[in-house]
Amino acid sequence: MPLNKNKLLTTIQFAMLLVAILGFFDASFLSYEYFKGEVPPCKIVTGCETVTTSVYSVLFGVPVALIGAVYYFIVSTLLLYSIDRKSEKILNAVSRFTVFGFLASLYFMFLQIFVLNALCFYCIISASTSTLLFAGGAWFLSLNKKTLPIA
Repeated sequence: MPLNKNKLLTTIQFAMLLVAILGFFDASFLSYEYFKGEVPPCKIVTGCETVTTSVYSVLFGVPVALIGAVYYFIVSTLLLYSIDRKSEKILNAVSRFTVFGFLASLYFMFLQIFVLNALCFYCIISASTSTLLFAGGAWFLSLNKKTLPIA
């Protein structure tokens, strides 16, 4: 039996919320490590030290990871609000907002691969979560016949 539109939208909201919470914990962990003055352990790929201590890890004196944590917190809060109020309007706004996280992730992955020649496992997780949020938002917008957030 296929999902009706309301159940599908609720599923998208909850899936996006789980992804945003994962992104929040990932970015918060990186921020915590930054303020402790330690390099996070990097087991799957090498390069966490190169990435997390580079000039690109700070923007106007603020760690990029902390900016990411704030982004994920805002997305999570708005998603919770949209679920509580059953508000497609808020979900529409969140869906459009995810383009910023997606573009930031593209930029930082570009820097890691082509400028720093190093990858950070936690940054890959963040890029994945922001991409999934963007995809979920684009899916929601396409279901509602809205223009995609990049249009």
